[in-house]
Amino acid sequence: KLFFIKNQRSSLRRRVFDFSIKVLSCVLYICRVLTDDPSKGHDLIETKLLFLQQVSVAVICLFETILLTYLSYKGNIWEQILRLTFILETVNTVPFLLTILWLPLRNLFIPVFLNCWLAKHALENMINDLHRAIQRTQSAMFNQVLILISTLFCLIFTCICGIQHLERAGKRLTVFDSWYFCVVTFSTVGHGDVTPNVWPSKLLVIIMISVALVVLPIQFEQLAYLWMERQKSGGNYSRHRAQTEKHVVLCVSSLKIDLLMDFLNEVYAHPGLQDYYVIILCPTEMDAQVRRVLQIPLWSQRVIYLQGSALKDQDLIRAKMDNAEACFILSSRCEVDRTAADHQTILRAWAVKDFAPKCPIYVQILKPENKFHVKFADHVVCEEEFKYAMLALNCICPATSSLIPTVHSSMGQQSPEEWHRTYGKCSGDEVYNIAMRDSIFFSEYMGKSFTYTSFHTHTKYGVCLIGVCREDSKSILLNPGPQFRMSPNDSCFYINITKEESTTFKTQGERTGSRPCLPVHSVIACMGTVAIDLQDTGCGPSLCLPPEEIKGNSRRPSIGPVLEVPDTSSMHTGDLYSDQSDESLRGCVSYPPNLPYIGSSPTLCHLLKEKVPYCCLRLEKGCEHNNFEDAKAYSFKNKLIIVSAETTGNGLYNFINFRSGRVWLTVPILLLLLPLPDTQFLEAVCGFPMVYYMVGSIDNLDDLLRCGVSFAANMVVVDKESTMSAEEDYMADAKTIVNVQTLFRLFSSLSIITELTHPANMRFMQFRAQDWYSLALSKLEKKEREKGSNLAFMFRLPFAAGRVFSISMLDTLLYQSLVKDYIISITRLLLGLDTTPGYGFLCSMQISEDDLWIQTYGRLYQKLCSTVGNIPIGIYRTESQTTSFMYMALCFDRTQSQISVCVEDLDDPKEQRDRELPPVAGGLHHTSTSSDPSDGKAPLLRRKSVQWARKLSWRGTRGNQRGAQRGGGSRQGLRARRSERQELDELVSNRMKSLGLWATACGERPHTWGGMFLGGIANDMSENQTTHSHTYVLINPPPDTRLELNDIV
Repeated sequence: KLFFIKNQRSSLRRRVFDFSIKVLSCVLYICRVLTDDPSKGHDLIETKLLFLQQVSVAVICLFETILLTYLSYKGNIWEQILRLTFILETVNTVPFLLTILWLPLRNLFIPVFLNCWLAKHALENMINDLHRAIQRTQSAMFNQVLILISTLFCLIFTCICGIQHLERAGKRLTVFDSWYFCVVTFSTVGHGDVTPNVWPSKLLVIIMISVALVVLPIQFEQLAYLWMERQKSGGNYSRHRAQTEKHVVLCVSSLKIDLLMDFLNEVYAHPGLQDYYVIILCPTEMDAQVRRVLQIPLWSQRVIYLQGSALKDQDLIRAKMDNAEACFILSSRCEVDRTAADHQTILRAWAVKDFAPKCPIYVQILKPENKFHVKFADHVVCEEEFKYAMLALNCICPATSSLIPTVHSSMGQQSPEEWHRTYGKCSGDEVYNIAMRDSIFFSEYMGKSFTYTSFHTHTKYGVCLIGVCREDSKSILLNPGPQFRMSPNDSCFYINITKEESTTFKTQGERTGSRPCLPVHSVIACMGTVAIDLQDTGCGPSLCLPPEEIKGNSRRPSIGPVLEVPDTSSMHTGDLYSDQSDESLRGCVSYPPNLPYIGSSPTLCHLLKEKVPYCCLRLEKGCEHNNFEDAKAYSFKNKLIIVSAETTGNGLYNFINFRSGRVWLTVPILLLLLPLPDTQFLEAVCGFPMVYYMVGSIDNLDDLLRCGVSFAANMVVVDKESTMSAEEDYMADAKTIVNVQTLFRLFSSLSIITELTHPANMRFMQFRAQDWYSLALSKLEKKEREKGSNLAFMFRLPFAAGRVFSISMLDTLLYQSLVKDYIISITRLLLGLDTTPGYGFLCSMQISEDDLWIQTYGRLYQKLCSTVGNIPIGIYRTESQTTSFMYMALCFDRTQSQISVCVEDLDDPKEQRDRELPPVAGGLHHTSTSSDPSDGKAPLLRRKSVQWARKLSWRGTRGNQRGAQRGGGSRQGLRARRSERQELDELVSNRMKSLGLWATACGERPHTWGGMFLGGIANDMSENQTTHSHTYVLINPPPDTRLELNDIV
């Protein structure tokens, strides 16, 4: 019993023998039927040999059945005897033993064809024993298909042999005729040319059809059920495909369509990843949207969805994790409990590392305190670290939130708007790296200083060298300065529209002539006529005006050359920690003593000599040390930064820590929180200067007025974690958007930086239903989205100005690290998350009237490199335009980020020229210094912009009412809108009076409500003019780009 039944391998051998002997008995029966010829008698040698073989097989089968019945005996003999398999064995074997005793019975045809059912039973048992023996489990689909096929075969075979066997008493059908009859009958064709003649055969047909109608639907139902379940689970990724094809695995707890499309578009955007397969391992069932997308031919052949858990080795085997090129493990940011989401991500990372130690792991974590658990991963992106660092940096380097995630191809080329073309072209620049010895751009500058190499490569090739990495070091040095000498083994990191390998520049040996040089007009445009010979004129380190004699000369003033070998005596570098103008803030420059979590990057910060008591940190409640109860009472010298967050956390600590390590030390920070912060957070921030908190919310006007929103420099609105899990995904930002819109209407000049969950909701920021210019941009966004753009919303004015961003846009950094393993390190350096003393960091400077003599971006590049050793990487530009009511309807907000314009239904520009217009309507005036008001191209450009906006805007029924609205509609609309602004103004004024803030705020308020100053300050806008401004970022602009007033570099 132990040997034949319980032992796996011996039981498998017995099953194989049992199956083989049953099949042999059926074959012998068919052979005997085919060779049977009553006219020749039954004494032929062939007939006797077949009979002997059948008897031998029957004896063996009977002996095996009796032996197994004896070994399986458990006390109930009738249970063993009455089994269907035992009865069939008895029917097919005992008659052969009787023929040995009585020879005339040899001519009896025994229904041995019934052994096909015993063979089917043996086959099923054999497959089960096979799985046990080799310790491998086939899918349930394979077993069900095998059972269905074997059942169908047994039904047809039994019917064929049974009808032929019973018709021997009638007209003796052949095996082929019986086969033909069964096929015609089971297919419901029924020709009627072959029919059974005796009643037993007719009864057999009835029985077989009844059995088929009962058994086959059950089998098909089980097969369909398993097929549907397999479609849900996703099946397997074959081992052969894993060994011949490359694939990456995406592990998520729940798969959303936006996350999937961002991942697929980013992965397959790289030419080297076009042949990769994407295996999605998710524990939840595939939703309808994801299923529809994966059925598209573009993705159906390259994306495989597997329902399973990364914590199960069987599911990791299905995904062939050990053969994967990379494994991306993403956290679910829509979870209410973000800490629990991080815990799940950590366990998945541990499971993958344990199962496939050599597989590169890319992990996205939410909370910074959980980051050290996945330190072993190849690349880690912490959402809160990046988010708060970007928000903090956005306050001093505007549009950082637009600069970092804007990594895509050029777009906007079809728009007649000049700023669309410029902004779209410069937004296509990305960060690349190359070894210096293999580079065409940098190889000729071996041994030169870093600033010399950066300046000359930008002048010659238009690339911006921002950092290097030594061969013997893994640390990237961001702008190591003029003292750094370039080495052949250095890895150069540069910003360009494309990587060097894709360019058509020739190597030094392929160039004709001795040393290539730029055309004279390019040198003059970048450096000035006096600087062609690169003679130093002794300009100081600051961006000061040149001497008067040079200034009055017809030639452009010169800038000192960038030296190949640095002269430390002439270099003037600023001290990052020397700005302590306020005597009350004098303290020490050191590392924070209380790091809130393990793995936080220590940053050299300004700290107070003595920690502030917890009671003094709360702004709206007085204590024994002071009796101030609002922000105005503190009399801050600088405008404060207000951060509205739902709760405190380590990410918010990084925001404060980042502020204290920069030159904007004297800028106070006010945290507007819903619940009281815990003691641990207060202990971590009480050592930093000018940090306060207040319990309140942005949806309460009184709280906003107490915290000093009327004179704040920036208002940072952090997305609420409690609203991220809305029933409708895109409604997660509803509360944030409405609150920010209220702020925008009440305090229109306040600079608001908002974080949203879904990038698609950016179109609702600063929303104006009647702003035809914004509606035109909306239609442009739809066209870009139809083209498959990943950042179709890039031309939206709030995003271009850096006033809104979504943390999901940073997910592309993790995806891009598959082909650019340095992209996360570069981003951390730019955001200040990783700092190295003595090396570069991201900062900004504003172009004033005294700096306009530099004229071009290339000359500014040279000035910064030759004086302070700084490397410019882009321009933050605001362009303003004015026109009259004949062209536009007044609908403006005096904001730093945008002042929108409503394009009315205009007549043809040709007709407008024929009208008698006021002088102000005759041209387009730019407030920037680079535009001449008398330039004849300005009206033409404005007319093209108006035509473009009219073409993309749907005017509906407005065309029928055009005549009625032209007479007095503009004036009446102006009065109506002013009335609304006056109501908002009155609302804020009354609340300030009731709170006791009016007396101290009157006449000193820098902000406006609804576009009008309080305290009797007149509006500087003309009544018949409107202002339209758009702000955008130019990443690595060409050297001949003209500098404009108020540009931020």
